[in-house]
Amino acid sequence: MNQYTREESDAIKKVSGIKAWAEDDRPREKLNSLGKENLTDAELLAILIRAGSQSDTAVDLAKKILDSVDNNLNELGRKSIAYLTRFYGIGQAKAISIVAALELGRRRQLVSPTTKPKILGSSDAWNVIAPQLMDLSHEEFWILLLNRANKVISKERISSGGVAGTVVDAKIVFRKALENGPACSLILVHNHPSGNIRPSQADIEITKKLKMAGEALDIGVLDHLIIAGQSYYSFADDGAL
Repeated sequence: MNQYTREESDAIKKVSGIKAWAEDDRPREKLNSLGKENLTDAELLAILIRAGSQSDTAVDLAKKILDSVDNNLNELGRKSIAYLTRFYGIGQAKAISIVAALELGRRRQLVSPTTKPKILGSSDAWNVIAPQLMDLSHEEFWILLLNRANKVISKERISSGGVAGTVVDAKIVFRKALENGPACSLILVHNHPSGNIRPSQADIEITKKLKMAGEALDIGVLDHLIIAGQSYYSFADDGAL
């Protein structure tokens, strides 16, 4: 039986493709026999890619794509079809499959649980709303409406804008609060596509304005979260509310 060095074996894999690999090394067979949780991110991505290029297997190609985003799946979820097709071996059809799979994963996080989540702090609010905002390339303003037990009644988008900001109308905010429940309190949330979690002067002013309006209507503004990727800033945690 021929014995190959690791380097020779890797070279053969690249030339021959995944079909030449031992069956246990193939991503699809590995998923089927060992379960999805035992595959690496690159192997799962390779299943979507299906076939590599003349110089790379599907797994090698998947690794290159992941390397380009520092192996951050959240960052990959923000990439466009045009970005993915820049990789040799990724055409539009493969890029669309990748984008669609990542979007399904994002939407899975958005599915409302059968029981209303209770908000005990900023991290609870983050868990409820972050999947909606963390990957956006434009700014949106949302509110979480809470009942008397601090359980989420609903999530409402108030406005959508550009990269630099979005307009927030207090009348719309509190009309939503009065129509739903009515809500006893609410949490303000918006995102910063720039990645900077610190509040701007405009953020500080709108927070004060909405807090005062809520006090007049006996609807408490409990917090204002600024979401930037996987990080967030809480006005309440910072003692700024």
